[in-house]
Amino acid sequence: MDDEDQSPEFQLRVVRQFDEFTAKEWSSLAGTSKGHGNYNPFLSYHFLNALEKSASATSATGWRPYHLRLETADGILLGAVPAYLKSHSQGEYVFDHGWADAYERAGGRYYPKLQICVPFTPATGSRLLHNRDYEPAAIRQALALGLQQLTDQLGISSAHVTFVDEAQLKPLEKADFLHRTDLQFHFINNGFSQYDDFLSEFSSRKRKLIKKERKEALSNGITIEWLQGEQITEDVLDQFFAFYMDTGSRKWGRPYLTREFYTLIGETMADDILLVMAKRDGRYIAGAINFIGSDTLFGRHWGCIEDHPFLHFEVCYHQAIEFAIQHKLDKVEAGAQGDHKIARGYQPVLTHSAHYITHQGLRNAVADYLDTERQDVMRMAVSLQDHLPFRKTPELDT
Repeated sequence: MDDEDQSPEFQLRVVRQFDEFTAKEWSSLAGTSKGHGNYNPFLSYHFLNALEKSASATSATGWRPYHLRLETADGILLGAVPAYLKSHSQGEYVFDHGWADAYERAGGRYYPKLQICVPFTPATGSRLLHNRDYEPAAIRQALALGLQQLTDQLGISSAHVTFVDEAQLKPLEKADFLHRTDLQFHFINNGFSQYDDFLSEFSSRKRKLIKKERKEALSNGITIEWLQGEQITEDVLDQFFAFYMDTGSRKWGRPYLTREFYTLIGETMADDILLVMAKRDGRYIAGAINFIGSDTLFGRHWGCIEDHPFLHFEVCYHQAIEFAIQHKLDKVEAGAQGDHKIARGYQPVLTHSAHYITHQGLRNAVADYLDTERQDVMRMAVSLQDHLPFRKTPELDT
């Protein structure tokens, strides 16, 4: 696989650093660039390249690039998979620590493993990327089988495709990947023209609670600014990075992203970024960074240097909904976990991952676990519907 797997139509090979792809050829892949279908900013050339160029996702941090490239005999890019050889399970948001512990207690070696994802980004998207000018089914199947073969050839324990579009599960399951589900909470825009239209869907009591919460969040002379494009200066990024470092240090011990990462995305994709910044007494005190797709606002990191009641909810959740409604986006994905989002109008949505386990004993144990877990996740999703703040309960978005 390190050299190439030949077939009459294409060849597969491993790419050891992302900038071995060109920006032009990467933009030929569905979902990676604006104006060509469902654009996902995390799959853009600039975002993925910035993760490596900034030393955020590299061998030194336990993310060794191992991208898969599918091409014609004359080098035309047919498909690709962003993949990393991992020496740990941090920064993934789909937790397999228990699997690793059990396998190593039994004498196996779980790490390194192959991780197929956008590092540090729990947002659903394509993982088996195909050239828009070619039929996708065959390309996706070739990529899925390529991941299976690469895992076997490397002699490693497993491959994990996380936060994958549900439509891409079929080729992965054909390649012996096991299906896993989890829950996130998303805002669904039902054609609202303004935030008050959305709030009118709440029960009277819960609508009053939200209005009170939003008022209290700004009660200490705090104002909110939306920054985009040229407004996202290095000075602003310095201030936001201080927020990110403070919160990240408390949550993870060591924040995942470097300061250079923010400079790079500020230079290359500022129009895809929304910074929601809270200001008091003439200085920024908190902020959240969001990324703008063709139909989705993706909330990512938050931080603050002053603590104020409900400010986190205002900056991360209410403001994101307001922006999505104003810009006619279909939904807001506000990151992993957090059933506290339900009270703010975010609904439970199933997320999907796929896992290839090479050791038959471990595979059997994981398969049994996932069968039970999927049932538990679905029961939880149905149960959470009863806690939504709306007057009428919407159907579960799977």
